[in-house]
Amino acid sequence: MLTVCWSVKGGVGSTVVSALLALGHARMSPEGAVAIGLDDDLAMALGASVSSTAGFAEWTCTEDPPPDALARLATKVGSGLHVIGAGTGELCLEHLASRARELEMTTRPVVVDVGNASAPVITHLTTAASSSLLVVRSCYLGLRRCQDLPAEPTGVVLVSEPGRSLTCRDVEAVIGVPVVAQIEVDPAVARLVDAGLLTTRLPRSLSRTIEAVIR
Repeated sequence: MLTVCWSVKGGVGSTVVSALLALGHARMSPEGAVAIGLDDDLAMALGASVSSTAGFAEWTCTEDPPPDALARLATKVGSGLHVIGAGTGELCLEHLASRARELEMTTRPVVVDVGNASAPVITHLTTAASSSLLVVRSCYLGLRRCQDLPAEPTGVVLVSEPGRSLTCRDVEAVIGVPVVAQIEVDPAVARLVDAGLLTTRLPRSLSRTIEAVIR
Protein backbone atom coordinates (compact mmCIF):
# COMPACT_ATOMS: atom_id res chain seq x y z
CA MET A 1 0.00 0.00 0.00
CA LEU A 2 1.35 3.39 -1.02
CA THR A 3 0.51 6.67 0.73
CA VAL A 4 1.77 9.89 -0.85
CA CYS A 5 1.87 13.16 1.10
CA TRP A 6 2.25 16.33 -0.93
CA SER A 7 1.65 20.06 -0.85
CA VAL A 8 1.36 23.09 -3.09
CA LYS A 9 3.94 25.16 -1.18
CA GLY A 10 6.84 24.55 1.15
CA GLY A 11 6.73 24.80 4.91
CA VAL A 12 3.19 23.52 5.45
CA GLY A 13 4.15 20.32 7.27
CA SER A 14 4.23 17.59 4.62
CA THR A 15 7.42 16.07 6.03
CA VAL A 16 6.19 15.87 9.62
CA VAL A 17 2.82 14.47 8.51
CA SER A 18 4.66 11.86 6.42
CA ALA A 19 6.82 10.94 9.41
CA LEU A 20 3.78 10.59 11.66
CA LEU A 21 1.97 8.39 9.15
CA ALA A 22 5.03 6.18 8.68
CA LEU A 23 5.37 5.77 12.45
CA GLY A 24 1.69 4.93 12.73
CA HIS A 25 1.90 2.31 10.00
CA ALA A 26 5.02 0.81 11.58
CA ARG A 27 3.17 0.36 14.86
CA MET A 28 -0.01 -1.04 13.33
CA SER A 29 1.36 -3.26 10.56
CA PRO A 30 2.83 -6.67 11.50
CA GLU A 31 5.36 -6.27 8.69
CA GLY A 32 6.41 -2.76 9.60
CA ALA A 33 6.52 0.20 7.20
CA VAL A 34 8.81 2.12 4.84
CA ALA A 35 9.27 5.89 4.73
CA ILE A 36 10.73 7.55 1.62
CA GLY A 37 11.56 11.21 1.12
CA LEU A 38 12.25 13.01 -2.14
CA ASP A 39 14.79 14.97 -0.13
CA ASP A 40 16.47 13.93 3.10
CA ASP A 41 14.28 16.03 5.41
CA LEU A 42 12.07 13.03 6.18
CA ALA A 43 15.05 10.83 7.04
CA MET A 44 16.45 13.51 9.34
CA ALA A 45 13.06 14.06 11.00
CA LEU A 46 13.00 10.35 11.80
CA GLY A 47 16.56 10.36 13.10
CA ALA A 48 17.94 8.22 10.27
CA SER A 49 21.44 8.34 8.86
CA VAL A 50 20.99 7.64 5.15
CA SER A 51 23.45 6.82 2.38
CA SER A 52 25.07 9.76 0.65
CA THR A 53 25.56 7.83 -2.58
CA ALA A 54 22.35 5.94 -3.37
CA GLY A 55 18.68 6.27 -2.58
CA PHE A 56 15.21 6.52 -4.04
CA ALA A 57 16.32 8.54 -7.08
CA GLU A 58 18.83 5.90 -8.13
CA TRP A 59 16.19 3.18 -7.70
CA THR A 60 13.80 5.02 -10.03
CA CYS A 61 16.52 5.27 -12.67
CA THR A 62 17.25 1.53 -12.75
CA GLU A 63 15.38 -0.01 -15.65
CA ASP A 64 14.87 -3.44 -14.12
CA PRO A 65 16.00 -3.42 -10.46
CA PRO A 66 16.23 -6.74 -8.58
CA PRO A 67 13.43 -7.44 -6.08
CA ASP A 68 15.57 -6.57 -3.06
CA ALA A 69 17.12 -3.42 -4.54
CA LEU A 70 14.93 -0.98 -2.59
CA ALA A 71 15.24 -2.93 0.68
CA ARG A 72 19.04 -2.70 0.46
CA LEU A 73 18.79 1.09 0.46
CA ALA A 74 16.81 1.19 3.70
CA THR A 75 17.97 2.19 7.17
CA LYS A 76 16.08 0.85 10.18
CA VAL A 77 14.91 3.39 12.76
CA GLY A 78 12.95 2.12 15.72
CA SER A 79 10.68 -0.88 15.73
CA GLY A 80 9.36 -1.85 12.32
CA LEU A 81 10.20 1.36 10.45
CA HIS A 82 12.71 1.56 7.59
CA VAL A 83 13.75 4.85 5.98
CA ILE A 84 15.03 5.36 2.44
CA GLY A 85 16.79 8.59 1.58
CA ALA A 86 16.46 10.68 -1.55
CA GLY A 87 19.78 9.71 -3.10
CA THR A 88 22.09 11.99 -5.04
CA GLY A 89 20.66 11.89 -8.55
CA GLU A 90 17.51 13.10 -10.25
CA LEU A 91 14.25 11.18 -10.31
CA CYS A 92 13.71 9.34 -13.58
CA LEU A 93 10.25 10.34 -14.82
CA GLU A 94 10.39 7.64 -17.48
CA HIS A 95 10.29 4.91 -14.83
CA LEU A 96 8.64 6.75 -11.95
CA ALA A 97 5.08 5.63 -12.68
CA SER A 98 6.02 1.96 -12.86
CA ARG A 99 8.12 2.26 -9.69
CA ALA A 100 5.16 3.85 -7.92
CA ARG A 101 2.98 0.90 -8.94
CA GLU A 102 5.59 -1.44 -7.47
CA LEU A 103 5.43 0.45 -4.19
CA GLU A 104 1.63 0.22 -4.18
CA MET A 105 1.83 -3.56 -4.55
CA THR A 106 4.28 -4.15 -1.68
CA THR A 107 3.06 -5.99 1.40
CA ARG A 108 4.48 -3.36 3.75
CA PRO A 109 2.87 0.10 3.88
CA VAL A 110 5.00 2.72 2.13
CA VAL A 111 4.76 6.46 2.86
CA VAL A 112 6.39 8.90 0.43
CA ASP A 113 6.97 12.54 1.33
CA VAL A 114 6.70 14.34 -2.01
CA GLY A 115 6.47 17.87 -0.62
CA ASN A 116 5.89 20.52 -3.27
CA ALA A 117 7.64 18.65 -6.06
CA SER A 118 6.98 19.32 -9.74
CA ALA A 119 3.56 18.54 -11.19
CA PRO A 120 4.78 15.49 -13.20
CA VAL A 121 6.36 13.92 -10.10
CA ILE A 122 3.21 14.48 -8.04
CA THR A 123 1.04 13.09 -10.84
CA HIS A 124 3.12 9.93 -11.36
CA LEU A 125 3.25 9.09 -7.67
CA THR A 126 -0.32 9.96 -6.69
CA THR A 127 -1.87 8.14 -9.64
CA ALA A 128 -0.52 4.81 -8.35
CA ALA A 129 -1.18 5.48 -4.67
CA SER A 130 -4.11 4.09 -2.74
CA SER A 131 -3.95 7.18 -0.53
CA SER A 132 -3.00 10.64 -1.82
CA LEU A 133 -2.98 13.19 1.00
CA LEU A 134 -2.70 16.90 0.33
CA VAL A 135 -1.21 18.69 3.33
CA VAL A 136 -2.39 22.28 3.76
CA ARG A 137 -2.34 24.92 6.46
CA SER A 138 -5.30 27.03 7.50
CA CYS A 139 -3.88 29.86 5.40
CA TYR A 140 -5.82 31.87 2.84
CA LEU A 141 -2.87 32.32 0.47
CA GLY A 142 -2.00 28.63 0.58
CA LEU A 143 -5.62 27.64 0.04
CA ARG A 144 -5.80 29.86 -3.05
CA ARG A 145 -3.04 27.76 -4.62
CA CYS A 146 -5.21 24.69 -4.15
CA GLN A 147 -7.64 25.92 -6.78
CA ASP A 148 -5.35 24.58 -9.51
CA LEU A 149 -3.92 21.27 -8.31
CA PRO A 150 -1.70 18.97 -10.43
CA ALA A 151 -3.63 15.93 -9.13
CA GLU A 152 -6.81 15.19 -7.19
CA PRO A 153 -6.08 14.02 -3.65
CA THR A 154 -8.09 11.34 -1.88
CA GLY A 155 -8.04 13.38 1.31
CA VAL A 156 -6.66 16.49 3.00
CA VAL A 157 -4.62 16.80 6.18
CA LEU A 158 -5.24 20.24 7.64
CA VAL A 159 -2.49 21.71 9.81
CA SER A 160 -4.27 24.27 11.97
CA GLU A 161 -2.63 27.36 13.40
CA PRO A 162 -3.89 29.47 16.32
CA GLY A 163 -5.77 32.59 15.30
CA ARG A 164 -6.68 31.43 11.79
CA SER A 165 -10.32 31.73 10.76
CA LEU A 166 -10.42 29.06 8.03
CA THR A 167 -12.20 25.86 9.02
CA CYS A 168 -12.36 22.28 7.72
CA ARG A 169 -15.52 23.19 5.84
CA ASP A 170 -13.74 26.05 4.08
CA VAL A 171 -10.93 23.74 3.02
CA GLU A 172 -13.30 21.04 1.82
CA ALA A 173 -15.34 23.58 -0.14
CA VAL A 174 -12.26 24.80 -2.04
CA ILE A 175 -10.56 21.45 -2.67
CA GLY A 176 -13.64 19.27 -3.02
CA VAL A 177 -12.37 16.30 -0.96
CA PRO A 178 -12.76 15.54 2.75
CA VAL A 179 -10.40 16.62 5.50
CA VAL A 180 -9.32 13.25 6.93
CA ALA A 181 -7.27 14.70 9.80
CA GLN A 182 -6.83 18.03 11.51
CA ILE A 183 -3.52 18.49 13.32
CA GLU A 184 -2.90 21.45 15.59
CA VAL A 185 0.48 23.18 15.32
CA ASP A 186 2.27 22.08 18.47
CA PRO A 187 5.71 23.43 19.50
CA ALA A 188 6.26 20.17 21.40
CA VAL A 189 6.29 18.24 18.12
CA ALA A 190 8.79 20.67 16.62
CA ARG A 191 11.04 20.15 19.65
CA LEU A 192 10.84 16.38 19.19
CA VAL A 193 11.88 16.74 15.55
CA ASP A 194 14.76 19.06 16.48
CA ALA A 195 15.96 16.60 19.11
CA GLY A 196 15.61 13.56 16.84
CA LEU A 197 13.09 12.00 19.24
CA LEU A 198 10.01 11.85 17.04
CA THR A 199 10.23 8.05 16.83
CA THR A 200 10.20 7.58 20.59
CA ARG A 201 8.10 10.28 22.26
CA LEU A 202 5.12 10.95 20.05
CA PRO A 203 2.24 12.55 22.00
CA ARG A 204 -0.61 10.07 22.59
CA SER A 205 -3.30 12.43 21.25
CA LEU A 206 -1.39 12.86 18.00
CA SER A 207 -0.90 9.10 17.70
CA ARG A 208 -4.67 8.59 17.93
CA THR A 209 -5.27 11.17 15.19
CA ILE A 210 -2.80 9.48 12.84
CA GLU A 211 -4.10 6.00 13.58
CA ALA A 212 -7.63 7.15 12.69
CA VAL A 213 -6.35 8.22 9.25
CA ILE A 214 -4.63 4.88 8.70
CA ARG A 215 -7.70 2.86 9.62
